[in-house]
Amino acid sequence: TLLDLIMSLLKPSSGNIFIDNFDLYSKNNPNLIFNWRKSIAHVPQNIFLTEGSIAQNIIFGKNEGDLKIPKLIKAAEKANLLEFINKTKYGFETLVGERGVQLSGGQKQRIGIARALYNECRLLILDEATNALDIKTENNILQTLNKLKGELTILTVTHKTNQNEFFDRLFEISNGSLVEKNK
Repeated sequence: TLLDLIMSLLKPSSGNIFIDNFDLYSKNNPNLIFNWRKSIAHVPQNIFLTEGSIAQNIIFGKNEGDLKIPKLIKAAEKANLLEFINKTKYGFETLVGERGVQLSGGQKQRIGIARALYNECRLLILDEATNALDIKTENNILQTLNKLKGELTILTVTHKTNQNEFFDRLFEISNGSLVEKNK
C-alpha cells in the first residue's frame, strides 16, 4: 500500500502527499501527478515479460524505432545483465519465451532492472526486486546502483538485512507507522 501511495496508484484516504513541496493531488497543478508518474520506474518482485527478445523486453512500452543501442547496452550493463547477453548466440535478439520461460528468475529480474534504468527515471522503486538473485549478483547490482547516487533516488523494499550497507537511510514499518532506523 505504501508503494502504491508513493507511486500515486492509490489516493490517500486522509492526509496529503507532497512532491517538492507541492500537493500531488492539488487541483491547481493537474500536470503534477502525470509528471510524477512519468518520473518513476518500478521493479516489482515478479517481472512481466513478453514473448519477444531481450531488447524488446528492456524497452517494453517504447517504440522499437526509437531504440537507442548505447542506452540499451548501458542499462544492461548497470543491471549486471550484459555478460549473460554477450554469452548468448543472438545477444539482445535472444528470445525469452512466453513469460520469460527461457530465463532464470534472476535473469528476469535483471531485465526488469535494465528496463527501469533504460527509462532514465528520477525515482527507482525496487520492490523485493533482487529476491531471485544469488548474493554475488545481488551485491554487484546494488554496488552499481550505489554509484548512481545523485542521478536518481532509489527506494528499496526488502526483507534482506544484508542490503542495509548500500542505503543512506533505513526505515521500518512498525505497528502501522514508518520509523527511521539507525544504521
